[in-house]
Amino acid sequence: MRLTLTTFITLDGVVQAPGGPDEDTSGGFEHGGWLVPYLDDDMGQAMNGFFADADAFLLGRRTYEIFAASWPKMNDPNDPVASALNTLPKYVASRTLEDVSWEGSTLLRGDLATEVAELKRRPGRELQIHGSGGMAQTLIRHGLIDEYRLLTYPVVLGTGKRLFGEGAKPSALEHADHRPTSTGGSIDVYTVAGEPTYGAVGPEYE
Repeated sequence: MRLTLTTFITLDGVVQAPGGPDEDTSGGFEHGGWLVPYLDDDMGQAMNGFFADADAFLLGRRTYEIFAASWPKMNDPNDPVASALNTLPKYVASRTLEDVSWEGSTLLRGDLATEVAELKRRPGRELQIHGSGGMAQTLIRHGLIDEYRLLTYPVVLGTGKRLFGEGAKPSALEHADHRPTSTGGSIDVYTVAGEPTYGAVGPEYE
């Protein structure tokens, strides 16, 4: 399976607590819910399309707890997001959770990079990460993510957890798709295209 990451992100790279003020206040973060003013049908249609390609999900502890508290209550068979989340396998990376009760969930307790590499070797289309910024950073450092789906919105927060931190594996990305949203957002898909290349500019190089 290919490993894809879908996340909401600010112009200054913050991915923390897009959905609500209590979603993640760690580090004294006070801007939870920053995404909400930008929700629109364009975002909804894009997310429906992304979820349609999933064969399994990979979630960090905090994202799992948020999802497990709400999505099992949404049982509309015509909702592609709810249907996928409630029926497909879910792998939860956590060393603190004792058990996972959401149907179809499995705890990953070993080395994250090793466990995920093994999942990627299984047959299927996509193993999808949604949110789970801390876990995503670990997988970025190990070069395990194949595709980034970044839903970027016109807001700068100045503080908060960022997607690409120190230690990210240097990678060249290919811009595979772009869609604007009615609220000023930008939905962009990037595939990993190997190592970066470098050059130099200036009159001495002409």
